[in-house]
Amino acid sequence: MTTEPTARSLPRGSLGDPHLRRLVVGQGLAAVVDALFLIWLTLFVLELSEPGIATGFVLVAVALPRAVLLLPAGVLVDRLDPARVAVAAAWLRVAVLLALGALVTFTSPSVTTVALLAGLLGAADAAYFPAALALLPAVVPTEQLARVNALVQGAESGGDLVGPAVAAGVIAAVGFDATLGGIAAVAAVAAIALSTLIRVTRRGPDAKDGEQLSSARALGAGLRYAWHEPLVRGMLAAIALINIAVVGPVLVGGAVLADQRLGGAGSLGVVLSGFGAGSLAGSLMAGWRPPARRGWTVVGGVAAIGAGTAGLAAVTHVVAATAVVSLVGLGSAFLGVVVVATLQERVPKHLLGRVMSLVVLATVALDPFSYAVAGALLPYGTTTLFLVCGSAVLACAGLVAASPVIRSLR
Repeated sequence: MTTEPTARSLPRGSLGDPHLRRLVVGQGLAAVVDALFLIWLTLFVLELSEPGIATGFVLVAVALPRAVLLLPAGVLVDRLDPARVAVAAAWLRVAVLLALGALVTFTSPSVTTVALLAGLLGAADAAYFPAALALLPAVVPTEQLARVNALVQGAESGGDLVGPAVAAGVIAAVGFDATLGGIAAVAAVAAIALSTLIRVTRRGPDAKDGEQLSSARALGAGLRYAWHEPLVRGMLAAIALINIAVVGPVLVGGAVLADQRLGGAGSLGVVLSGFGAGSLAGSLMAGWRPPARRGWTVVGGVAAIGAGTAGLAAVTHVVAATAVVSLVGLGSAFLGVVVVATLQERVPKHLLGRVMSLVVLATVALDPFSYAVAGALLPYGTTTLFLVCGSAVLACAGLVAASPVIRSLR
């Protein structure tokens, strides 16, 4: 009897394994595409209309379907196969980018048309993100999960760091249509690399969805598992609180801080580049030498983020602010690699798509709440904003340290 090759029958050697290389190339390039396209989209909408509501309208058109469809997409990933869902979403991204490119090249699209296509891209993202995270354990040997996660997240951090300058420079040199064509070409290479993985991933004996639950009941089963499993519940709560307490204060409060204390709004770009550099360093550190005592590493990562956020209350110079924000970026990226790799190892495979959709939801869908927190605290001054939010994250570090399940992680 012949058997299909599976991820677990693949060589467990170094990252020289071709399947691992294709995974890293595919997911890494997809992360770079995300960073470049967001800058392209923002600049293109600004070209179509005056700054203000139109830009916000288009960005909401991307974010809303992504947030709404994330949890149903997690069910789809578990019901089908993470490789197939990731590949389908990757090719949908390519199709949307090509359609948008044709419109930009041959017509003068309205803001509404751009927003509709951007919404399709957000829907593709909703399927791609949890599928990509659930795909890693199906291809990557357990002992290399942290390293591969670090490489993929490092590509994302690198894209965030250099993406604005690269996208703006290329647009200035060759125009919006040619730049979008280049982004679509990179997305196609990513989709091709991921497509080669479909034949080497198969659902193993761990995949119990012979239960054939309805979609609603399957989603409920995933939510119940996440709530009743202390490790998953604790890590999701920490991720959510950090995003609410950090994203808005750093972006919104950072802009006010730059204007009031750091020499002008232009210094905000320098400070945020420090966050990108810290994120890149944190990702690479987490992959280069995965921590032996993960539990205390999680505690330390949360504490570093809290200390950095609170430290912004005292900075008066752009160099100090950049250094402090770099610490926040380093802690966030290091923590992200450790948390995701831990969940990929420990969550049952038939629930992994749903749990990863919750991770992505806690990471990207809570930004509006974070901006609301920043807006509510800013009238009391940036010092109060950063102290309150930093203290909340430090308190979260204490709660994480008090959890025996997380504290004892190895």
